[in-house]
Amino acid sequence: MSNQQQQQIENHREKAEIYRGDSLCNQKSKELLESIQLPRGLLPLEDIEEVGHNVDTGFVWVKQKRAKEHKFKKIGRLVWYDTEVTAFVEDRRMRRLTGVKSKELLFWVSVNEIRIADPESKKITFGTPTGISRSFPVEAFEEEVVG
Repeated sequence: MSNQQQQQIENHREKAEIYRGDSLCNQKSKELLESIQLPRGLLPLEDIEEVGHNVDTGFVWVKQKRAKEHKFKKIGRLVWYDTEVTAFVEDRRMRRLTGVKSKELLFWVSVNEIRIADPESKKITFGTPTGISRSFPVEAFEEEVVG
């Protein structure tokens, strides 16, 4: 990451609401997803240290102790989350997403956008920096009940 990118991120953090501690951060990350009408299970992170949200710019970040792989069972997809995930959020959309990759065959592909273009379709679309996108049923990313 360049110094300019780092400075831009720091500027967004200055006026942000910041939460710390795994339990509170887990709750806040799910509330955030719900508030922008994305499925609550989209960020199944663990050992979250910090969640921040700049309401004015839409910038959000989530820091966890270590990177994590998660398999979304309903679609058989493996997703990797870095120790820090950042995005700009708006209604039904996360854009300029960093820290998330999806396994496609043998390769890890960066995901830079997540959106629900048409709520009636019940489909969520994941975009890559190369312009390729894939859509899946929204229900595949609802919170999974552990037990």
